Amino acid sequence: MDSASFIGIILGIAAIVGGNIFEGGALDSIVQGTAAVIVFGGTAGATLLSFPLSDVLKAVSSLRDVFFGKDPDPESYINDFILYSERARRRGLISLEPEISKIKDSFFRKALTLAVDGMAPNVVRETMQQENITYEEERRRIAKVFETAGGFAPTIGIIGAVLGLIHVMENLSDPAKLGSGIAVAFVATIYGVGSANLILLPISKKLINRLDKELSLREMILEGVIGIQLGINPRYLEEKLRVFIEEKEPGEKL
Repeated sequence: MDSASFIGIILGIAAIVGGNIFEGGALDSIVQGTAAVIVFGGTAGATLLSFPLSDVLKAVSSLRDVFFGKDPDPESYINDFILYSERARRRGLISLEPEISKIKDSFFRKALTLAVDGMAPNVVRETMQQENITYEEERRRIAKVFETAGGFAPTIGIIGAVLGLIHVMENLSDPAKLGSGIAVAFVATIYGVGSANLILLPISKKLINRLDKELSLREMILEGVIGIQLGINPRYLEEKLRVFIEEKEPGEKL
């Protein structure tokens, strides 16, 4: 479970609800079914119109990564590379074939398979880099779904507010209901702006941040596999790979 994601979304919503209560507002004053239907339904419709259904479905399934995803441990990969490198230097690349089926990371597994099958290092690099490009394009499209939805939501919220005000204007004969009617109308704006800035746009940013980490790890994996192919000394290979994680440690001066 990604604690930061859960804490972030709960804290954001709690701050809005709590602020309303502290100001003397009632909880039911910001819970309006009609406004929710207009904003969330309209945002979903506009997003579906903007992207293929397959991308939207992938975006929905990616929520599992946002809230339950786990960042891989680069150290475990480096340890594996040291072990594989030492074995390959002693027994040859073919000795790594039994280990391939044990590798859970599909990118790592495919790169090592190509190497063990005798592909030239430059061919392995080109093949896996192209796979990286395809993977990156797909993941960025998925993040773009949430970013686009976050752009639509505030505008749909304004539409909901205007529709509510139209309804208020139709009932000007009863001045006692004007205040509450206007308040209800603006709930749609809260839903639109709130969902965009507290949920949709942060999810998009989270997916991009996670993608950047994945791409960095994949780059490290590719360098490790090429290093094994070239017979680089395991200790030198370890130092070469460690650069990928040491550069990104927090608190370091650039």
